[in-house]
Amino acid sequence: MRRLYLFLAYALDRATLILCGAAGLVLVAMVLVNVVLRYGFGTGSIAMQDLAAYAFAVFLITSLPVCLARGGHVRVEVFSERMGPGYLRAADTVALIVFLIPLFGLIVWAGWGALAESWRVREGSVTPGGLGGLYMVKTVLPVAAVLMIVQGIAAVLDPPRPKSLADTLP
Repeated sequence: MRRLYLFLAYALDRATLILCGAAGLVLVAMVLVNVVLRYGFGTGSIAMQDLAAYAFAVFLITSLPVCLARGGHVRVEVFSERMGPGYLRAADTVALIVFLIPLFGLIVWAGWGALAESWRVREGSVTPGGLGGLYMVKTVLPVAAVLMIVQGIAAVLDPPRPKSLADTLP
């Protein structure tokens, strides 16, 4: 069961990484196009500005579970550099169970009504001439919150091993 769960967490991480990377590419492309249109040709597109904003939101939100799956979270803790790996594992486990899982569960629970209403009215951009589909972008937040919970449980079951500097050098 543990192995199946970790496989599922890994597969979801890969899908999230692809979504995050695609959103990053769209963001860079749309900002570049918007800058060239505005300063090169004296024109612009509100829809493309909205697309850049939507891509930024998706990129930012999906980068959280991607980062957690790789052990890239930041420890704001005074004692961690003086303690051994056993302490770090225990501190991470407590933090994931006591803080991460309830917090992201609360995000899903508290945002459910607003998300359902957004889908009901097919919410779009608040800017005249902007893109529709804001409700789909808003859906990414609870999905990413669930992914954070999945990756948090996976980190408790099999803690990620951050790469050392030696592992990243050629």
